Order: sequence, then C-alpha cells, then structure tokens
Amino acid sequence: MTLLIQPTRDIATCRHLRRVVFINEQGVSEADEVDDKDDDAIHLLAAQDGTPVGSARLLISDTVGKIGRVCVLKSHRGTGLGAALIRAAVAELRARGLTTAKLGAQTHAIGFYERLGFAVSGPEYMDAGIPHRDMVLSL
Repeated sequence: MTLLIQPTRDIATCRHLRRVVFINEQGVSEADEVDDKDDDAIHLLAAQDGTPVGSARLLISDTVGKIGRVCVLKSHRGTGLGAALIRAAVAELRARGLTTAKLGAQTHAIGFYERLGFAVSGPEYMDAGIPHRDMVLSL
C-alpha cells in the first residue's frame, strides 16, 4: 500500500473528507465547519493507493502557520496516517520558513499532538461544541 501526502488544489475532495468526519461523524454544524478561509489556505491531501483518506488545512499569518481541519477517515484511524499528516504539515510550514506551528486540538487528542512535539498553550475553550486547547510547536 502506498500513502501519499501532498499539497493539493482539490479543495472539493478535502471538503468532502471534512464533511464525513466533522459534520457526519462528530455532529459539527455546517456553519461551524465551512468558512471563507479555504481559498487562502494550503491544503494537504492524504491518499492511500490513490484513494483520498485524510486532509489538513494550513493558514499562514506572518511567521506562524496554523494547522487545522485535520481529518482522517474512520477506516484509516490508528494506522499512523494522522501522525504522518501532521508531520507533513509541519514540514510544509518549515519549508516556507515559518517559525511557529499552532493548532487547536480537541482535548481528547492532546496526547497525540504532544507525542508529535506540540505543547499546550492557553486554557480550554469550546469550538463547534467540542472542548479544545491551543497547542504550539517551535519550528
């Protein structure tokens, strides 16, 4: 099996994956998931043997890159794909000369991001009805 993670302009496929994970599975409202930032973002698409199975969105502001909308289809969770997607996102931000990566982690996933080098920063907050904590990584 071949896993490929790369930047893409196929925003429709990324949105479809996000719909499956965030709206259908997690019950996030469409109003909370869909915003006007997709056109300004860098999108990463993960494909297993040519089939899209995950994505992430990168937003850049000065020297900070925000990793968001990270999703992996249920069929591919627990395979290391999520970690590979985050490592690819961090590599993309580093390649662009940024100094900091940040993200808003669902609280149940904090340990996952800590294992990838991120540190909690700030208090817990609600986003789309789900508890989150901000996390940062120095690049």
